[in-house]
Amino acid sequence: MLKGSTLKALDVRIMRRYIESSWQQQQQQIGKRHYMNGIQRSFITFNDFRNKNRSYTKKELVGYSMQDMYRVVSDVSNYYKFVPYVKKSHVHSVDTSGGGNGFKADLIVGFPPLNEAYTSRVTLEPPGLVRSECHDGRLFNYLLNEWRFSPGLKDIPNSCVLDFRVAFEFKSLLHSNIANLFFDLICDQMENAFILEVERRSGPPSIRSHVLKSKRR
Repeated sequence: MLKGSTLKALDVRIMRRYIESSWQQQQQQIGKRHYMNGIQRSFITFNDFRNKNRSYTKKELVGYSMQDMYRVVSDVSNYYKFVPYVKKSHVHSVDTSGGGNGFKADLIVGFPPLNEAYTSRVTLEPPGLVRSECHDGRLFNYLLNEWRFSPGLKDIPNSCVLDFRVAFEFKSLLHSNIANLFFDLICDQMENAFILEVERRSGPPSIRSHVLKSKRR
């Protein structure tokens, strides 16, 4: 156990119950969401527990337009209302110079017993890209969330292909090992939360979602 850490076995059990409970609630909401291809889960190896880097990528065909998806993902100021584990999301330092636009945002994320406050630089290229980067977190050396949207099926305008990527490096190997237990679950919850919010704002999808590719390392 690292000096100063409050992460004990009991804390891990609390985290697990908290995350699994949240996931079950979300699954009830997305019960009508189906996939042609299930996500292939990676086996946890010994090397996973020696690695402070984590990444997750997913390509998915969804029944919403690029604009529908972009509007929700770029709405960072309201993340605290619908994104799991986000307790606060405040946008400031808006920059509209150049071809695209962007801003900085203060966020607090956490689940018992962890809470992390950090500032992200968000880059926007409507309607195809939302990228959030942080290099000053207390728990990690860097954090990247990236969403890319491209046209979907030619005969279904309200569809698009989304490429979702999460990558980060923890400062602590202990925190990395804790996150390793819940990593896939948290990434799935995040992505599903955005789809649910798009559905809340835009109505039912035009087609069922199809997972085209996913990878965890």
